[in-house]
Amino acid sequence: MQVVVIGANACGAKAACRVKRLNPKVEVILIDKDDLISYGACGIPYFVSGDVPYENALRETSYHVVRDEKFFRNAKGLTVLTKTLAEEIDRKRKTVRVRYLDSGKIEEIPYDKLVIATGSKPRILNLPGIDLEGVYTISNLHKAIEIKERIARGQVEKPLVIGAGLIGLEMTEAFADLWGLPVTLLEYFPQVLPKNLDPFTARIVENHLKEKGINLVLNARIKEIVGKEGRVIGVKTEREFYPADLVLMAVGVEPNTELAKKAGLLVSPLTGGIMVNERLQTSDPDIYAGGDCIEVTHLITGKKVVMPMGSLANRQGRVIGTNIAGGVATFKGTVGAFIMKCFDLSVGGAGLTLSQAKAEGFFASYALNNQTERSHFYPGAEYAYYALIFDKKTTRILGFQAIGPFTDGTLARIHAISSILPHKPLVEDLINLELAYAPPFNSALDPIHDTAHVADNILRGLFEPMEWEEVLRRLKEGDPNSYIIDLRHPKEAEYLVKNFSNVKPILYQEFRYHLDKIPKDKDIILICNSSRRAYEVARLLKAEGFERVYVPLGGISFPRKWGELVK
Repeated sequence: MQVVVIGANACGAKAACRVKRLNPKVEVILIDKDDLISYGACGIPYFVSGDVPYENALRETSYHVVRDEKFFRNAKGLTVLTKTLAEEIDRKRKTVRVRYLDSGKIEEIPYDKLVIATGSKPRILNLPGIDLEGVYTISNLHKAIEIKERIARGQVEKPLVIGAGLIGLEMTEAFADLWGLPVTLLEYFPQVLPKNLDPFTARIVENHLKEKGINLVLNARIKEIVGKEGRVIGVKTEREFYPADLVLMAVGVEPNTELAKKAGLLVSPLTGGIMVNERLQTSDPDIYAGGDCIEVTHLITGKKVVMPMGSLANRQGRVIGTNIAGGVATFKGTVGAFIMKCFDLSVGGAGLTLSQAKAEGFFASYALNNQTERSHFYPGAEYAYYALIFDKKTTRILGFQAIGPFTDGTLARIHAISSILPHKPLVEDLINLELAYAPPFNSALDPIHDTAHVADNILRGLFEPMEWEEVLRRLKEGDPNSYIIDLRHPKEAEYLVKNFSNVKPILYQEFRYHLDKIPKDKDIILICNSSRRAYEVARLLKAEGFERVYVPLGGISFPRKWGELVK
């Protein structure tokens, strides 16, 4: 049997090697149009930043051998054809026509089983000036090397990034953190990470970017990339001109499916991805596909999506290799788990955002929590911020978001949630989730537990939540119908909320002795750092006959992280 694999990065290389491991007698031919293959594309921002010191580090095994043609030939037993473009698939004759890019020679390669792992291509905005010198997308390692060399030669002083998604934020940090360059970041939507976070968590990231000196512009409507003598000099929006000598366009990717379409394979008109079954077979059972070029099932909505992630591509490659070698393996789908580093923050999530859940027809709500990543008494314990998205009718968990310090704490919580999301857990299941505990690692009640407790209290109607946007409005306007009580000790008061006319400080531990001073004809809004004390006082006030009692979700630490109410 001869297996041909088109695409020699995450999915393709994994599939090729898996087939050969399971059946060493099979002839496997690995084809790629590039000469740099099997590199960690997700590591490109860290190569540009200098965290990864040289490009070959992205191509090395864990034992520091470069994954090049010689490696795959000698160590894996594959035939590797680099700088070889797959131009056409003849499904009837079961051949692939290839063009050797150095010589121009054309050849037909027969196959018994074929794997399409052609990945994705950067989305390009339809703007004047996209062809100017100095305008880039991160399409491959060659582009990353070129960008880094330009910076190292001192040819970049004012980089500008278009798009505040995952890659956009990572590249923004790469330009600013190591190289110390002043970065402008333009985002079309009113928040960063619009596909990954809700505004209540995204605003934490936005404020952190500003603290790091990033010129973040939201709701940016770009009209033109401006050049002079063929070189980029800036970007023009509806409102302003932003000087730039390097522009990086990071506005997403789309599946690279031209070869599949030309071969007559089914490609979704909705997602743009190659249609596959759970065994990752295309509409032709002898042709498999995986990685960024396919559509997969979202395990929360049941709908088909394109999810370009290296982690999924590697798993899919293994599934394909197993099936081609005669085994049985399936890829059920994804919950979209992600994590990223943003300067001093770890940012992660899984499942749906609140806005996505509502758009999908769920009766969605959310709970917020801020809590130290480890026991509060353990030295070095730092706060992290959590959001849980759930369905109020069924109590099903729909999504989870976490932002914390640059430790493994955020990753641990995302892993825990993403591992059970496919099984449709309820809020009660999170409350009962068994998680390991020791003070250096977490609290006796993990942040997952306490965030689920907040959700449970909302579902049971034990308190009435209030959006922080509404609280901030009432504070700033001095709303006379609001009686806002600050329950914190004066030493905790990081915000000067006492300076607002409608705020009354009452110490939490003395509150029971002040009940006669609380008006019953106003909205009582209870403030503390995390909302735990506010919740307890709300229960007391309800028992005493107060009706209009509200607890802002997550505590005042959330607007502090947004940059609101700063001294």
